[in-house]
Amino acid sequence: MSTDTQAREYVKRAQALAGEIPGLPAEAADWRPATAAVVGAGTMGGGIAMSLANSGIPVTLVDRADDDLQRGLKRIRGNYDTSVKRGSLETAEADARFARITPKTGLEAVAGADLVIEAVFEEMTVKQGVFREIDQHAKPGALLGTNTSALDIDAIASATGRAGDVIGTHFFAPANVMKLLEVVPGKETTPLALGRSMALGKALGKVAVRAGNVRGFIGNAMLADYIRESHFLIEEGAFPADVDRVLKDFGFAMGLFTMTDMSGLDIGVVSKRKAREENPTDRRYSYVGLLPVDMGRLGQKTGAGWYRYEPGDRTPHRDPDMDAAIVEYSGRLGITRREISDSEIRDRILYALVNRAAWLLEKGIAAKATDIDAVYATGYGFPKDRGGPLYWADSVGLPAVLEGIEELRAAHGDLWEPAPLLTKLAASGATFVH
Repeated sequence: MSTDTQAREYVKRAQALAGEIPGLPAEAADWRPATAAVVGAGTMGGGIAMSLANSGIPVTLVDRADDDLQRGLKRIRGNYDTSVKRGSLETAEADARFARITPKTGLEAVAGADLVIEAVFEEMTVKQGVFREIDQHAKPGALLGTNTSALDIDAIASATGRAGDVIGTHFFAPANVMKLLEVVPGKETTPLALGRSMALGKALGKVAVRAGNVRGFIGNAMLADYIRESHFLIEEGAFPADVDRVLKDFGFAMGLFTMTDMSGLDIGVVSKRKAREENPTDRRYSYVGLLPVDMGRLGQKTGAGWYRYEPGDRTPHRDPDMDAAIVEYSGRLGITRREISDSEIRDRILYALVNRAAWLLEKGIAAKATDIDAVYATGYGFPKDRGGPLYWADSVGLPAVLEGIEELRAAHGDLWEPAPLLTKLAASGATFVH
């Protein structure tokens, strides 16, 4: 068996092992909601509704205004029509799936659902307000999921009188396509609610992975460090095209800067600007992600972001104007730019993933190393023939990874403090997963 094949087989095992959680009630193992409701008819809510409908589950799609509902339904219908045109779905099946989605205004529409998933704006006060209303209308024993990518599940659950039924259900966009589901119990979430949420992932054909309730859970907590180093690298001397090329050469389908141009650079801008005002001054932060936004470059949708785009074409083209703006930005920070090798780009990004993963594993945010690799290979584009960040680290050798991280700490400070678990495994000759 080739090394690539072994890595791919490992990913399959890791995905299967993610569902093995000791202590869950047997009655939850095959749970499937007879009816569901999704609150929020935006892109995420619509995708979640499609995922439920595609699995044969009738779903009520709820929003406050009929205009918002109609926009959401139009988007859903368009998605199904695209699948028909591509030949991946028969017209009759597309019609049947669309018919399982019933639009309703007003949160009283969730009353009969076995499952209610909130998918509104990623703002704590907004989500808490929605959950107060859900609490008034949802039937006793309904599973209440919140589709948040980073927010505190306990704070959201505190808006209800039934915190045991509330759980994080972090779908990935587009929710009707992406296979990863992070399931995030709060401190009061019952084993039954956790078991049902894991069973829901299986019913929807997804890889459900339990994650602990810290900001960003597993995947986005690691992504924050990945973004940090990518941004530091372009401040110090690399360009977006350099970073993306190295990541593609490693096996990612696309690099970070291409990906964020695709999703839109204005996503989360308000919180990023707020963070710039509130972040402590005793450590380094990068705000270069706001640079293209301040230039009016929001990504593919405006024809320019980190790259430029020709009308009707999503191919990223390196843009000398953007590169020049980055050079000027570095100068304003007082950074003398330098040549950065491909190996440094690769190691700083991948070692950042590995080190954060080791911290999460040590603190129990991830129950096992295979869960981390399942998350990254399923939902974050980590090449399956590399197995996942921790599988890859094992293959490189943990003493070599630790040495690299120690060198980065000496050069860049305590952001690179090695996780004690990584230090311990490297010293003992042990590995994460092999």
